[in-house]
Amino acid sequence: MRPEHPNLAASLQKTGLFSNLTPSELQLLAARTVRKLFSAGELLFSEGEPCTGLHIVSRGKVRIFKTSISGREQVLAVEGPGSSVAELPVFDGGPYPASVVAVEDSEIAFISRRDFHAYCMEHPDVALKVLAVVGARLRRLVGIIEELSFTTIRQRLVATLVKIAQAQGQQTPHGIEFRLPDSHQEIANQLGTVRELISRNLMRLQAEGLIEVDARRILVKDMTGLSALLEASS
Repeated sequence: MRPEHPNLAASLQKTGLFSNLTPSELQLLAARTVRKLFSAGELLFSEGEPCTGLHIVSRGKVRIFKTSISGREQVLAVEGPGSSVAELPVFDGGPYPASVVAVEDSEIAFISRRDFHAYCMEHPDVALKVLAVVGARLRRLVGIIEELSFTTIRQRLVATLVKIAQAQGQQTPHGIEFRLPDSHQEIANQLGTVRELISRNLMRLQAEGLIEVDARRILVKDMTGLSALLEASS
């Protein structure tokens, strides 16, 4: 991790929390901001550590996750440029409720808790925007809880395959082809399971003639049949 000192105001302006600030207000906030660089795989902070301040993604991607006692990881979100991280503990004074790691080389704008509190006192509209971000994240967490509580691993995996196929798939004479954006381990972390069950369910779907698997390359041979599995489970 290495701090730098370029134009932070430009980075802050691209962040939803500060998009309505004037140039002079942005400059004042930038004066209270530090830029930090993280390499892929480097932790920004760990769950349970005291909260030191607000982290804003200027470049790259970060993964927010929790880890069970057994070491299993549950991904809560992947955030990119313009997103903020650790809004809640900045206000309630508690420790970080989850860990955050850089998915790729990333640039972070960091504002200390004390400075961010002072700034929100001067600009209440920023505090309201933070509340909206926290609310949206809470809704997302409720959705994750519902998925883990009321759906099977197979259902969650099929839903993921259908979503990626619809968003990124290329139509070929043999079906819809796409490449999984993450490894089987990463997908397992996102779906709240282990890598072996992801691989096993992919092989099961292949045996049923719905897909063809070649490492991270997926060919959906029967999109109607795959989508029908979701309808049958709803």
